[in-house]
Amino acid sequence: MKQNGSGDESATAADIQASDGAFYCVGDWTLEGIEDLDKRLSRKHWPDGAIEVDGSRIQSFDTTGALFLADTLSDLRQAGHTAQVAALRPEYQQLLELVIERKQADHGASKPAKKPGLLAELGRYTWSKVQHALGLLAFLGETSVVLARSLLQPSRIRWRQLFANVESAGLDAIPIVGLLSFLIGLVIAYQGGNQLRYYGANIFIVDLVSLTMLRELAPLIASIIVAGRTGSAFAAQLGAMQVNEEIDALRTIGINPFAMLVLPKLLGLCIALPLLALFADIASLFGGMVVARFLLEISFADFIQRLPIVVTPFSFLFGIGKTPVFALIIALVGCYQGFQVHGGADSVGRQTTESVVQSIFLVIIVDAIFAVLLGTKGIRR
Repeated sequence: MKQNGSGDESATAADIQASDGAFYCVGDWTLEGIEDLDKRLSRKHWPDGAIEVDGSRIQSFDTTGALFLADTLSDLRQAGHTAQVAALRPEYQQLLELVIERKQADHGASKPAKKPGLLAELGRYTWSKVQHALGLLAFLGETSVVLARSLLQPSRIRWRQLFANVESAGLDAIPIVGLLSFLIGLVIAYQGGNQLRYYGANIFIVDLVSLTMLRELAPLIASIIVAGRTGSAFAAQLGAMQVNEEIDALRTIGINPFAMLVLPKLLGLCIALPLLALFADIASLFGGMVVARFLLEISFADFIQRLPIVVTPFSFLFGIGKTPVFALIIALVGCYQGFQVHGGADSVGRQTTESVVQSIFLVIIVDAIFAVLLGTKGIRR
């Protein structure tokens, strides 16, 4: 940017000249005019006190000259002088102010950010968690409104997507849930059976395996597997759609993304997880029966015959009845984290990991609350 106050195109060397105790900027304060000016100014004697530089004799002015003049004034101030420029033409003054403003902005940006203290970090972390909790609560409220409207008008439910989610979250998860439940039932029966043999209480292996697995571990194992497998898939799918702006496109054309994307996942998981927990019960009991048969010499028939005596309908239904609550938590957290994706693929991975961690944490917390309530009621079986 160059502003010329005269028609002369020849460059006149810029300088700051003293006359009658005053200082005047003269010549062309441009890229060509300020050559070697720093050397000449370094030999100049500046009086003590205030220094006012008159800029009325500047013939032309560009960004380089404005930057040099701003640096000169800054050097004089650092040396203890009170320096300022006066009588600049309005267009020159505007350019000088623009250069000074940009310098100050660059200087502020180059300063390293001060590391916040421990209390500031704690406050920031706490506030972020409060905002997250409020956001999840708002997400739950909006989902509840859509669910209520859909239950009043079942024709609005997207049944095809719902049953597709039942298949992907339930049917496709049967092998891994069944295998892990069988192995855990087997391990619990083996560890407990070794102790029971010392006291001749072999038959109580049925009590140990059935109550532990049906009431607590089998529903919890199925929920944790679903949280890692299906909850993460919900977050990744919705996160990818958020990155590609597909969710914004749905809102633009008048389609509620909660009704189309969240509700089928929520209802599908609430149907699939209780069925998975029932399958996990059967697989874990079978694992216990295998150990009881070969380690404690309790036949399959004896094991099955004692089951109705040990496991009351309440214990069985209590274990299965927790799973819709777990499914609700997993689906809501997974979908919520998917909607929180902003930016690129790194955000998708971060929110997916967050969904798995939060889902498992909340499922275990809720399961502990159920266990405490069960103990408070004094129900043993």
